[in-house]
Amino acid sequence: MLKSDYVYIDLLTDSGTGAMSDRQWSAMMMGDESYGGARSFYHMKDTITEITGFEYVIPTHQGRAAENVLFSYLVKPGQVVPGNAHFDTTKGHIESRKAFAIDVTVPEAYDTQLEVPFKGNVSLEKLEKVLKENQGNVPFMVLTVTNNTVGGQPVSMKNIRETCELCHKYGVPVNIDSARFIENAYFIKTREEGYADKTLREICKEMFSYADSMTMSAKKDGLVNMGGFIATNFEGFLTYGGMNGRDMDALAVGLKENIEFEMVETRIKQVHYLAAKLDEYGIPYQRPAGGHAIFVDADKVLTQIPKEEFPAQTLTCELYLEAGIRACEIGYVLADRDPVTRQNRFGGNDFVRLCIPRRVYTNNHMDVIAAALKNVYDRRNEIKRGLEITWEAELMRHFTCQFKRLG
Repeated sequence: MLKSDYVYIDLLTDSGTGAMSDRQWSAMMMGDESYGGARSFYHMKDTITEITGFEYVIPTHQGRAAENVLFSYLVKPGQVVPGNAHFDTTKGHIESRKAFAIDVTVPEAYDTQLEVPFKGNVSLEKLEKVLKENQGNVPFMVLTVTNNTVGGQPVSMKNIRETCELCHKYGVPVNIDSARFIENAYFIKTREEGYADKTLREICKEMFSYADSMTMSAKKDGLVNMGGFIATNFEGFLTYGGMNGRDMDALAVGLKENIEFEMVETRIKQVHYLAAKLDEYGIPYQRPAGGHAIFVDADKVLTQIPKEEFPAQTLTCELYLEAGIRACEIGYVLADRDPVTRQNRFGGNDFVRLCIPRRVYTNNHMDVIAAALKNVYDRRNEIKRGLEITWEAELMRHFTCQFKRLG
């Protein structure tokens, strides 16, 4: 709810906040704005097909719009949609249709200090239990790469393959939530045996070969300020969706740029530079560091604040008051209330996400962020009360929630 003019370093999101390249700006000047059959659409579509293997593409204005289009057709009341920790809009689109989002992430994801390479993985045991108990009532499974909700953690190729095979065994298609699929491919290349010599293009093509469709917020790995799409091999769509021709051209160029290893490595190493600074100060976060953000474990920082007073949201406010740094709570507020009992959901992690925009900040900015967080951490025992919600929306409350400070 802050005006951007009041923010010094903005870590609210990496979605649409990156800097476009000179090649992308040049492509925008060549955009074809024809209402139907635009050249820009085919440039974008051919690029997406080349990278993912999916033949049919429909553009949307962002990822949540892609989910809305797909889910409005597929999700019916009472159905169950399993996924590896659905993000806010995904869960919102499911629950707004009176269906149920079931988390099937591996249990290791909820031990923030455990160092394992693929904390974003699906628990095949949890998934099969859901599929068995709900046969005929599961429209699809959502596989998110990287897994944002548990700390930007990657999913291994082995897990992607086995997840899709298991779902297909029960006749359930798999939709990949693909906002950061290139970053996920980077972690497969650098962490998973057998992929060190493969290019990111080869890894991406294999990832999507196991799935049935994808939804994409192009504002992340597509390096554009607005845009998204649905891609599948099922059926074709019209060449006009929620994007301007110039934005489709910029997206095509952004995907080509970002799938180069050196580009992704530079971005992820900046995130890991910040992680190393937090290690120096002893500040706990979801380990190992993910691809797009550092997820500070607020429960381990503000230990005197009960969960009912929202530690992560409190820590987010303290960081802003300390240094004008805007972060984002990914925790108890974002989790919303249970749609049946209307009780707060306190079962997951309570994170402060420090989300790094692409091609925007320097490592000097990372130093400032770390120092500010250290200052808050050093006075953590003085922070004895948290926040109370004074107003909230029924769904996806964290976008507009209002609070009162206690104590």
